[in-house]
Amino acid sequence: MGDYNSSPERGAGHLIPDEPHTHHDTYAGFRTDETRNKGTRLRRLFGFGQMFFFALGYMSSWEAIAANVGLAFSNGGPRALTWGFFVVVPGILCQVASLAELAAVQPIAGAQYHWTHYLAPARYSRFITWLQGWITWFSWISLLAGVVNITANSIQTVVIASYPNYAAQSWHVVLIMYALMIVEAFITTHAFWTMPWIELFAGVLHIGLWIIFAAVLLAMAPKHSGEWVFFDKTTSSGWGESVSFNLGMILITWGFVGFDASVHLSEEVRRARHAVPRAMFWSICLNCGMAFGMVLIFLFCLGSVEDVTSASYPILAICVNATRSVAGGSALVGGLLIMNVTASLGSLASASRLTWAWSRDGGLPAYFSRINPRQRVPTRSVWLPVGIVMLLSLLNLAGYLAFSVIVSLSTFGLYQSYFIAIACMLYARWTNKKHVVLGGGWSLGWWGYPINVFALVYSAWMSVFLVFPTYLPVTGESMNYALPINAGVWLFAIVSWFVWAKRSWRGLNVEVIDAVVADAERASKE
Repeated sequence: MGDYNSSPERGAGHLIPDEPHTHHDTYAGFRTDETRNKGTRLRRLFGFGQMFFFALGYMSSWEAIAANVGLAFSNGGPRALTWGFFVVVPGILCQVASLAELAAVQPIAGAQYHWTHYLAPARYSRFITWLQGWITWFSWISLLAGVVNITANSIQTVVIASYPNYAAQSWHVVLIMYALMIVEAFITTHAFWTMPWIELFAGVLHIGLWIIFAAVLLAMAPKHSGEWVFFDKTTSSGWGESVSFNLGMILITWGFVGFDASVHLSEEVRRARHAVPRAMFWSICLNCGMAFGMVLIFLFCLGSVEDVTSASYPILAICVNATRSVAGGSALVGGLLIMNVTASLGSLASASRLTWAWSRDGGLPAYFSRINPRQRVPTRSVWLPVGIVMLLSLLNLAGYLAFSVIVSLSTFGLYQSYFIAIACMLYARWTNKKHVVLGGGWSLGWWGYPINVFALVYSAWMSVFLVFPTYLPVTGESMNYALPINAGVWLFAIVSWFVWAKRSWRGLNVEVIDAVVADAERASKE
């Protein structure tokens, strides 16, 4: 278990263990004599600007919410979207501010499970870290699968609208997913040096598309009244008004989950202790403003509610209704497809770095921790998530429901990973055994107490409704499988702990952690 302490040797803000750890041998291309000098073998390609635009474009907050705006009429109606922002945004900002503070101290690819290891009660540290590692990893695999699947289905929907004679098949979605995964894996393994520029382009496009959509919709679309936008509570789910409102707010959370992606790439960021926390927080602030503005625009310019709720891709129906042209609507949505592709590329990059970190720390086989010496990229940890998503994509052949069962884990699982990390941080603040000396580039100071508490309350509250079925009565198709899938992950982690890890897992690779954090400290002073 570790303290936040400062020392002349390590500098303020370094996490120093207060009890001995077992050091690993060689992992992830590190050797003991090289670790102290080179730190990490990944190239630090991202500057602050590139990381900011990566975080901004990766979240695609207004696109994620607006693309599913039709679901608001199942639960809560327009009112849940407009007023729900005043609940979700403070919670999201407290979540990201809390994790940004930890990223400023320890900017490392493992993120949540690393922070948990150092901040959890010493007696339970290894066990909680083991749980956190698997929850975070499974959630990110699920998130990657979901983003790629949404991208493939969006491409197919645009093709259907543009070519009425096209006969859509579920196996077409599988092939599109395979094509996306292979191309993105090639970029991530053989052309990763282009990633900062691709994501910078995505961030700029994210802003540019907002301006284009706002101009087109406000100028061309028919308008609903303000009373309807702010007070209509249409719902068809069968839930009561209170539950329905909370379920409607979940639509907003979809645009703000996965902001920890920036931290998983932090070992490839220059001046990471300053750049990563600032990129995380300020990109979320800007995304919150853009998402709220665009949701209002979409609700005012929605057009026919029946057309939107019956469409498989509501945003296309809105754009076609506004432009009165399938070609015009498809052109607008084409910009969103580019954002989807760059988001899936960012998801793969983040999931691969988490896979690499978890394998060098002994959670996954060390085979996946090897770094390609030529490309200086963890190639094997890229192809593992790709292979898993390719296998999962075959569930589309059994129907969309089968695949959605798997991807339902992502938001609920990541909220748990945030909750565990922030709860451990709050424990560290409130016990006399820990001293929080944040010498990194981001510190909440005394405000850390209320911000951490509010983040926990918000995370717990939303997690309750993240596992609710969307419709009543509950059937196989309307069932929310997030809870049983999550229970399966917990069961796997707990069983593997008692069967193997409790006796054999040596804990985190402290040699690597020390090297990475020391490297980040050196970089922050350059």
